[in-house]
Amino acid sequence: MNPKNGPRHVVVDGSNIATEGRSLPSLAQLSEAVASFMEEHPDATITVVVDATFGHRIDKRETAEFEAGISNNELVAPPAGAIGRGDAFVLSIAQKAGASILSNDSFQEFHADYEWLFDEGRLIGGKPVPHVGWVFVNRSPVRGPVSRKAIQGAKLRGGTKRGARRVPAGSGSPLANEPMPVPKSPPPRRAGSDVELSSVAADGAAPKPNVAPASAPRAGEVVNELMPFLEFVEHHPIGTSVNGIVDAYSSHGAYISIGSDGVRGYIPLRLMSDPPPPSARKVMQIGEAVTVVVVSFAAAR
Repeated sequence: MNPKNGPRHVVVDGSNIATEGRSLPSLAQLSEAVASFMEEHPDATITVVVDATFGHRIDKRETAEFEAGISNNELVAPPAGAIGRGDAFVLSIAQKAGASILSNDSFQEFHADYEWLFDEGRLIGGKPVPHVGWVFVNRSPVRGPVSRKAIQGAKLRGGTKRGARRVPAGSGSPLANEPMPVPKSPPPRRAGSDVELSSVAADGAAPKPNVAPASAPRAGEVVNELMPFLEFVEHHPIGTSVNGIVDAYSSHGAYISIGSDGVRGYIPLRLMSDPPPPSARKVMQIGEAVTVVVVSFAAAR
């Protein structure tokens, strides 16, 4: 990368980069990514932002280093009570500084408020590639149902907010405009994952018995694609309630489809009720809408 063509100021979405390819954030991975980016862009000003829960989710052995980073202003956390789980804070800083953002998130719920996210060079993705190291490329935010809902809501309110104005920033580097490299193996530590869920309540929607059931994954088979899974982990930590549609039974539970990205979660019998039912068919039907709670992520799947 030619530093002269690189971004002048970059706000790092630290919680997102630290969780890339992982179920929980790693301060060591974040530090490695930032150091690699600074090596490629030595003239760029770097601001690293982490969300308010970051210090509680990293390995306890990294706590002292994290606290030192906060004290030395190497890491910035949003003020207590900030709305948006850190995303709004990242975007606000980037807008005020006219900066680019290093993140693999698309910030869909903010597309109506920050149209400049779609300007070239404003969003940069990063990924560790085996035998290569961190690779950084220009990204365009992914539009989806959350984005469309946010934009439609803004139109109903009479237009996008003031934050939607486009703020100039440095152009992306030449390498950032090249296609994303395709590694022969997935990034370290994860090839996909299963999301384990606890059934808490049906949302009141009528069952749909005519819906054809999907096939349940075979033992050991990867359940979710990498990027949709990582997006889910970032926005739905353990304890979060989510809505889904029952799409398959297994011998010891049921699978549900969550959201438009097709993320699948698994509800084991032991978490459906107390005592557990003899089969999932006794408590839920294919096509039924249910509300569940995320209780764990199965790293192997």
